[in-house]
Amino acid sequence: MDRKEKILIVDDEKIVRESLYHWFEEEDYFVDTAEDGETALKKYEKEKFDLLLVDMKMPGMSGLDLLSKIKSIDKDALIILITAFASVPSAITALKNGAYDYVTKPVDPDELAHIVKKALEQKALKIENIQLKENIDEIIKPDNLIGESFQMKKIYELVHTVARTDTTVLIRGESGTGKELVAKAIHINSSRKYFPIVPVNCGALAESILESELFGHEKGSFTGAQFKRKGKFEMADRGTIFLDEIGSISLKMQIELLRVIETKQFSRVGGNELIKSDFRVITATNEPLEELVKAGKFREDLYYRLNVFTIIIPPLRERRDDIPLLVNFFIKKFSTVMNKKTKSVSKEAMDFLMNYDWPGNVRELENAIERAMVVGKTDIITVDDLPFHVAGNNFGFDNDDKSLSAMERKYILKILNENSWNISKTAQILEIDRVTLYNKINKYNLRKNEY
Repeated sequence: MDRKEKILIVDDEKIVRESLYHWFEEEDYFVDTAEDGETALKKYEKEKFDLLLVDMKMPGMSGLDLLSKIKSIDKDALIILITAFASVPSAITALKNGAYDYVTKPVDPDELAHIVKKALEQKALKIENIQLKENIDEIIKPDNLIGESFQMKKIYELVHTVARTDTTVLIRGESGTGKELVAKAIHINSSRKYFPIVPVNCGALAESILESELFGHEKGSFTGAQFKRKGKFEMADRGTIFLDEIGSISLKMQIELLRVIETKQFSRVGGNELIKSDFRVITATNEPLEELVKAGKFREDLYYRLNVFTIIIPPLRERRDDIPLLVNFFIKKFSTVMNKKTKSVSKEAMDFLMNYDWPGNVRELENAIERAMVVGKTDIITVDDLPFHVAGNNFGFDNDDKSLSAMERKYILKILNENSWNISKTAQILEIDRVTLYNKINKYNLRKNEY
């Protein structure tokens, strides 16, 4: 026991007070006494006691009156009443008013000690349950959402803040930063966690397919619709729908999306039945929606409907302190998947990983570690095992220009030239989005006729 539990004995009879005092002091409790209700009340206000033993009949303030006053101060106070007249009405009144139990005089010390012990154990268990609940209330994170940098801690705070509400959330960040993981973190910390989170990659689907994917379709509604099919909004009932790459949807789909978000009602493609679904909406984008709104490519009313609560995920290059944590996580992950011995990372390789710009963010780092786990011949990951190391790729560096930015510039130019400056294909190979690739081209002033 870390500390002695405190018991206050309240009785106007001195012999009863002293007897109970010695009994419980020998049981290793901290014990104090009061000869009347007024004194007991003053002592309780000054120092909280774990349990009170109170005589029912006392001059001035009765035991029931003291019970009522103590409960008004502390609704969780434990009070056991002692009475010389065990009547049913008085017992019912005492228990209704919040007494834990009552005993009759003459008091059986063994019986009373058992009741006191049971009461204090229940109180300790209740406190433990409250503390456990508080710990559980801390944010639960998906396995891959790794990071202890101040930027990531801020994101965890935002997730914790918005998860308990049904507010629409817009997650912003470059490709590969983990937007879907943040959406999952919001969902599993919400009251909807026992129902599914349904992801939809809006940028990967044509308008006609996306409409069917979101709203479902009836049998025969279009060529190839051989069966009735539920849409993602219907599947997300009581759960969450996560709409990734929301900036890529057409204006027609934007109108339909705005309507269903506002009404929570829709019809399947080719159907007339009005379907209701209770879902929460989380969206994500790596595009500047404000610029799309100005250009007339994204509806302003939908933008404001989605942009109620925004979480911005920083690129990996802005939270380099998290790189060692991510590296260790991915090593353990692929060691398990590949049934290989867990590897360590050489100092040179870790320095390289820490200083690289990671245009593809966490996803690119994960792929780099996976490759290193596959090609590495020893128990240590070296720089030569990494896919973008200078020694493993002949980029034609000058002897006096071996900086990381120079390496990145040469590598991007090499991939662009190999693919005849096909932006989409180059971005796919580099595992970055088109916007990031355009930014890199501008940053390094790359030109088509440059080699």
